[in-house]
Amino acid sequence: MFTTRPTLQGTFGMAASTHWLASSSAMAVLEDGGNAFDAAVAAGFTLQVVEPHLNGPAGEVPIVLAPVGGRPQVLCGQGWAPRGATVEHYTSLGLEAVPGTGPLAAAVPGAFDAWLLLLRDHGTKRLREVLKYAIGYAEQGHPAVPGVGAAVRAVRGLFETEWRSSAALYLPDGNAPAAGALLRNPALAATWRRLLAEAEAAGGGREVQIEAARRVWRSGFVAEALAAFAARPTMDSSGERHRGVLAAEDLAGFEAGYEEPASYEWNGWTVCKPGLWSQGPVFLQQLALLPETFARGTPEYGSPDYLHTLIEGSKLAMADREAWYGDDSDVTVAELLDDAYSGQRRALITERASAELRPGRPGGRLPRLSKHAQHAQQAALEAAQGGAAGEVPNGRALGVGEPTVASDGSTRGDTCHLDVVDRWGNMVSATPSGGWLQSNPVVPALGFPLGTRLQMARLEPGLPDSLAPGRRPRTTLTPSLALRGGEPVLAFGTPGGDSQDQWNLHFFLAVALREPVRGGLDLQGSIDAPNWHHDSFPSSFHPRAMRPAHVTVESRFDGQVIAELRRRGHRVAVAGPWSEGRLSAVARDPESGILSAGANPRGMQGYAVGR
Repeated sequence: MFTTRPTLQGTFGMAASTHWLASSSAMAVLEDGGNAFDAAVAAGFTLQVVEPHLNGPAGEVPIVLAPVGGRPQVLCGQGWAPRGATVEHYTSLGLEAVPGTGPLAAAVPGAFDAWLLLLRDHGTKRLREVLKYAIGYAEQGHPAVPGVGAAVRAVRGLFETEWRSSAALYLPDGNAPAAGALLRNPALAATWRRLLAEAEAAGGGREVQIEAARRVWRSGFVAEALAAFAARPTMDSSGERHRGVLAAEDLAGFEAGYEEPASYEWNGWTVCKPGLWSQGPVFLQQLALLPETFARGTPEYGSPDYLHTLIEGSKLAMADREAWYGDDSDVTVAELLDDAYSGQRRALITERASAELRPGRPGGRLPRLSKHAQHAQQAALEAAQGGAAGEVPNGRALGVGEPTVASDGSTRGDTCHLDVVDRWGNMVSATPSGGWLQSNPVVPALGFPLGTRLQMARLEPGLPDSLAPGRRPRTTLTPSLALRGGEPVLAFGTPGGDSQDQWNLHFFLAVALREPVRGGLDLQGSIDAPNWHHDSFPSSFHPRAMRPAHVTVESRFDGQVIAELRRRGHRVAVAGPWSEGRLSAVARDPESGILSAGANPRGMQGYAVGR
């Protein structure tokens, strides 16, 4: 099979991410004697600097990790809704939905505490040793990737008229950062240097200083600046200026924490994901919905039957996500993965493409869709009536690759991803996001903005993802870790908002169902393989549109395959040849100790490194 680059192999360490500087920073830590967790923290902080349009210090991160000799765990760095974030407060402001931008959309930032908890509990390095790469790129500068300039240009008017602190950082001479131009963030570098100084002033060893840094973030100068800025009236995507509800006590009370992963066994693999507060169980449900013949290679990989089955199964899993997923769900992952339940759901898949949003009834419960989901489905179905059952205009679909940013900062979400494995066998997968440069004004004293993850919460009571104080907004972020025979062998993931676990599934099956290369998993070939996504569900992002039976495929798919999908009723859009997915992955063969890595060529910035 054609690949854009080889699957890297070695025995020392491997790192892969959505930006070459983050991958290189992780590798530098490995070369300096650090383990996979030290390296992941360094890469995570570096991504905040070099991909500021895709994540930031005040964002969030779910992490799936597998320490040598230990059980896989999920480390949740998703902050919850502040104490003042009630449905009543938002609706009293005349809002029907949480704005897609501005301080009202800010959850308690969770990424920083999660990275430090990972470093404290599983790393070996001091905070200064892993933070120095991000500080260096913020202080000395880094070449801006094209997506940074594109995001800034999209919101230029907002920056210049309302978000002046953001204009000062990203439009210093009146121009958005050009691709390849040196981009600096001295305020962010100064923030990290001050935080390090205060943490080290606490004295003691590595863990004492990490704990001191966590306190500085939660209740020191960082928290003070964030809370003060959240209280300022700020123009948001509603077209009005609102004050946020994030307060000092919310920041002081948050701590990241560990959880048991949601998992599913399929064809000798055990896949571990975050729980129902994330999109992760969608991946597991998609596996559970596959016919038994898939494990035996029938239908043929990449055939019309193969793709149709995956698309239709994904629609059912995403419908369940809409009805049942959230931090206050009354169903369990086990019920959604139950064999009998999956069999009932699988029986709904026919030869024709479905245009309905069809959640199931786990345990006999009646699903409750939000009013918005009901209205969105009806409006979308009515809009589709009278149109061709198959073909739709070609072109790049919203939410593919880099995020689509509206002039008010509203974003069809995208993010970052990183995976690391070391020579001892420690493995980690993380999907940092939020705190985008277009999400909120930059806090001048800190050099970064608040996030907007609360936009995913509903202003309708009684739903598993309704807005409520202390509740985590349901996120699309979904890192993955897979085992064989109880041994961690594969860590992978992708940005892409709602498309993540569609792309993840196609990649995973390519790895699991095809022949290995050079005695190892064909990571790069599986990443490079033509991919797809569908939109037959309400988007997680403002304004939550849906397009029933719509599927976007890369033009590298065989024309006969595309024609057959259209014949079956799929409304197929043919996008660019390299437009679907931004996966990265690392792997380890437990028998030989050989490590592997691959990264996405789409977008020309994801890279794997290792030796």
